[in-house]
Amino acid sequence: MTSPSKKVKKLEESSDGDGAADGRDYDVEIQKALEEIDGCQNQIDGLNEKASDEILEVEKKYNKLRKPYFQKRNDIIKRIPNFWVTAFVNNKKIADILEEEEEDALRYLNKLEVEEFEDIKSGYRIKFYFDENPYFENDVLVKEFHLGSSGDPASQSTNIIWKDGADLSKRGKAKADIKGRKRPLGHRSFFDWFTDHGDPSSDEIAELIKDDLWPNPLQYYLAPDMEIENGIEGDGDEVDSEEEEEEDEDGVDEDGDEIGEGEEGDDSVEIMEDAGEEEEDDEDAANENDGVHDEEDFLVEDEGEREEREGEPLDGEEPE
Repeated sequence: MTSPSKKVKKLEESSDGDGAADGRDYDVEIQKALEEIDGCQNQIDGLNEKASDEILEVEKKYNKLRKPYFQKRNDIIKRIPNFWVTAFVNNKKIADILEEEEEDALRYLNKLEVEEFEDIKSGYRIKFYFDENPYFENDVLVKEFHLGSSGDPASQSTNIIWKDGADLSKRGKAKADIKGRKRPLGHRSFFDWFTDHGDPSSDEIAELIKDDLWPNPLQYYLAPDMEIENGIEGDGDEVDSEEEEEEDEDGVDEDGDEIGEGEEGDDSVEIMEDAGEEEEDDEDAANENDGVHDEEDFLVEDEGEREEREGEPLDGEEPE
């Protein structure tokens, strides 16, 4: 009879580092293997941290290299009227929160910049540069996002100095329930978003501007032209046109039934069916008429038989 394997107790410090032990019994060989795995994992974690630091340094390097090109791009964009507001409207998620009067205000937007903080991971800021406009006094509106590991995420934004009677944030709330709007208004408007600091770590609009719109705004400015060039004039239009072409070429619809040529073919089929139904109705009417005549004939025969029977003597009587 073999003796049971010798077991040792592994004492591990709890995650809070208070020295408390969580004792678990392992075989000697398993314990040794676990310690070797833990050593490998520590080396992997060390390399991951080193890689993250080096990646951040590379990002910093290329942020500096990209900066003059961003500046040059902004200078060129200034030559195109309404570039930024067009790009905003063509981004569907941003357009969903744009009030019509806010679109008018964004027509004065002449430059947009996104700047990451020096250590990148700690946050970024979005800068909106405006020409003189009838809505507010500010030349620059800035919204910052502080997402560092120390402390809770937070954001802050420039205080907008609205001109008399031009506070678009108040107008947006007043018009939220008006029918016949150009597009449905979401739960907040653009300037509501700008002044909202509720949950900076999951701000979808800010992330869209930083990671999607800012890196390549040209794709949104040209979005309608690119859709037309690719044969897309609206949601589902391309698919519908292809299906119609297939139906015209094959002469059958998507269920496999034959179709006529255009609308006239459909009408002619309906007319033929109606003609056939009329013929059947005529035949039925004729049959019904025949039935009536037959019944009258039977009635005449019955009367003649009845007269003959009336002239015949009854049983036991002599004929006259």
